[in-house]
Amino acid sequence: MSSAPGNRVVVTGATGNVGTSVVRLLSEDPDIGTVRGLARRIPDWSPPKTQWSAVDIASEQTSLAGQFAGADAVIHLAWAFQPTHDPATTWRTNVLGSIRVFEAVAAARVPVLVHASSVGAYSPGPKDHAVDESWPTHGWPDAAYTREKAYLERALDTFERDHPEIRVVRMRPAFMFKRESASEQRRIFGGRFLPGPLARPELLPFLPDIPGLRVQALHTDDGARAYQLALRHEVRGAFNLAADPPLDAEVLSELLGVQRRVRLPRGAARSAIAAAWGLHLLPASPHLFDAVLRLPLLDCTRARTELGWNPQHTATEAVQELLQGLQHGDGAATEPLRGRKVG
Repeated sequence: MSSAPGNRVVVTGATGNVGTSVVRLLSEDPDIGTVRGLARRIPDWSPPKTQWSAVDIASEQTSLAGQFAGADAVIHLAWAFQPTHDPATTWRTNVLGSIRVFEAVAAARVPVLVHASSVGAYSPGPKDHAVDESWPTHGWPDAAYTREKAYLERALDTFERDHPEIRVVRMRPAFMFKRESASEQRRIFGGRFLPGPLARPELLPFLPDIPGLRVQALHTDDGARAYQLALRHEVRGAFNLAADPPLDAEVLSELLGVQRRVRLPRGAARSAIAAAWGLHLLPASPHLFDAVLRLPLLDCTRARTELGWNPQHTATEAVQELLQGLQHGDGAATEPLRGRKVG
C-alpha cells in the first residue's frame, strides 16, 4: 500500500479492544484518506475521517465485497470470544466469518489484507527462550480460541497460494491490554459480575505461583501501531508482537506488591477453573488455561527490523492499566468497551 493521502482502509471489529486503537491511529494518520469501521453496532464515537457500517461478518446476508469495494487495505480484527460453552457459535463467527472476509477481499480486489492472528496460533513451545515466526502454528487443539486461530493460519496459506497478487500480513501479538478495555476483558474472562475492586493488590493474601504460567503482554496501542506500520511498509508474512518483561509469579509479585507467593499445582488450579466454568460462573474455560500454560515466548526481531516497531510501554505498564481500569470500571463509547463498575 502506498503512502499517498487518499488511501482507504476498512477495519473489521473496529469497536473492540484492538479495533478502537487501530481506528484512532489511522484517523490521525495524514497518509490515510478515509477509514471505514465495520462492527455489529455503530458506536457513539466519531473520530476524524471515519465512517461506520453495521456489519456482522458471520451473516450470509451481508455483502462484504460491497463494503470492501475501492479499499486499499482491509484490517481484519473481528473476533468473538464467547460463548465458550458453544464452540460451534464462535466457529461460525471466527472461522467461517473470517473466510468470508478473505473471499470478499479477493472479490473486491483489495491489494492488502492484514489479519489478526495471535500467539495462540502457535504450537506449544518453550518458556525459557523466545521463538520466531517460523515456529509451527498448530495451536492447542483442545481450546476453541487456539484451534480457531490455527485453522485460519492454514486458510491463509491457501489464500496466499491462490491470490499471490494480494499482500497478506499476519499479526501474532501477545495478550493486549489498555485501560479502556478493562471492563470488556473482565466480562470476557472473569465474568459479568466479577467485582472490579478485587483487582486491588492489597486484597490479595498471596499470589498463586503456577508452574509454567509465564506469558507475555503488550499495550493495545503498541499493537495497533504495528498494524499501521504494516500498511506503510511493503512487507508480507507473520510478525510477532510482545513487550518485555515476560510475566510470571516473580514479576507479578513485584508489580502488585504481594510478597507472599504460594506454589499451586497445575492440577489444582485447573480443577478450580473447570468447576467454575462448568457452573457458568467463569467464562474462561479450563481448555484455554491449558493452552496458556503451553504458549511459547515470542521473539519480535522481525517486527523491529522490518517494520521499525518498538513498544512504547512495558508489559507491566500494560497490566497496570488493566488493573486501574478494572478498579474504576473504565470503558469507551462503543458497545464492546462500555464501562461498568461492579462492587
